Amino acid sequence: MVQDFRSARFWAQALMETALFPGARAVDATMGNGRDTRWLCERVGTYGRVYAFDVQPEAVERTRALLEADGFASRATLYCEGHQNMADFVHEPVDAVMFNLGWLPGAVHAVTTRTETTLRAVEAALSMLKPQGLLTVCVYPGHDEGMRELNALTKWASHLDPRRFDALLKCYMNQPNHPPQLIAVKKK
Repeated sequence: MVQDFRSARFWAQALMETALFPGARAVDATMGNGRDTRWLCERVGTYGRVYAFDVQPEAVERTRALLEADGFASRATLYCEGHQNMADFVHEPVDAVMFNLGWLPGAVHAVTTRTETTLRAVEAALSMLKPQGLLTVCVYPGHDEGMRELNALTKWASHLDPRRFDALLKCYMNQPNHPPQLIAVKKK
């Protein structure tokens, strides 16, 4: 049987399955349409908590509507705030942090994640992670800012102290359309 290699979002979720459990604490650093927030809510269960961030009110409302429709609203706290400020709002250690960079699907592409704030956000995320906690970042290098983010994040992750963190880059090597790449960091 031939296996499809799938996508960066699939790889991120597969890794996250090892970090999440009923009662876990998780952050969706880029809530977008709410699919990752919803997915995290399912995994943390009734006693878990998901904190989700996005700078666009439209993203917060889309996510709120999705969570309410699916019965997960009580498991999440949504913030219309930049992900670089997550540590100002989440005051407990977390088991997992997910990023899905780029722009809000179906919205104007002029509003996108930015390298400078993303770098501050991943640093904040690392400071919040429990031991054995996991950070995943899906990066979209198919546009200029996405390529800048990928280059900066790859450099950032490669310089993390290997005594404290394991860092991984997973990507397609021969695809012409610049598919998303996954950066994952596990706190030791």
